[in-house]
Amino acid sequence: MFEDNEPRPARGASLIAVIREDLDPYSVEDLQTRIETLEAEVQRCRAAIDGKSSQRNAADALFNFGR
Repeated sequence: MFEDNEPRPARGASLIAVIREDLDPYSVEDLQTRIETLEAEVQRCRAAIDGKSSQRNAADALFNFGR
């Protein structure tokens, strides 16, 4: 069996790399594209939060039904 010898990156490591990236080499168009991409990621995160909240609310309602 093949085992990966490389350590797994820490959770959030790629986000930290994006935040620390030097923006000077980017053109205005590149920066606008970057913003659009990041805004899409924010929306994806919000949708995930909404989904998790809905699941939690449904579980709470189920287990607190008789109270």
